[in-house]
Amino acid sequence: MSKKMMALISTLAFLALTGAAFAQDAAHAASAGGWLGSDTSTKYFAYFLALGLAVYGGTTGQSKAAAVALEGIARNPAAADKIQTPMIIALALMESLVIFALISSKLV
Repeated sequence: MSKKMMALISTLAFLALTGAAFAQDAAHAASAGGWLGSDTSTKYFAYFLALGLAVYGGTTGQSKAAAVALEGIARNPAAADKIQTPMIIALALMESLVIFALISSKLV
């Protein structure tokens, strides 16, 4: 596995385990009004986590698509018109998925 993938897995594992390590009983958490007792803070955390993952996936896909298209144009400049139009359409579809994730996660 790559270093980025290992870092992502270890970060997600850390986040999953810290909730159990600092868990409180429900009555104490609700009366304290802390992070675990507040529904809005949990929603905001989930919102930013979902949006961050969507943006990361979208930008990764867009960068790979642009890199491959530019490499194809560099190898065959005569095919630039045939490569550029599908690439722009694909980039628009990838960006629309990120915008859809923004809208859908904000509605929840």
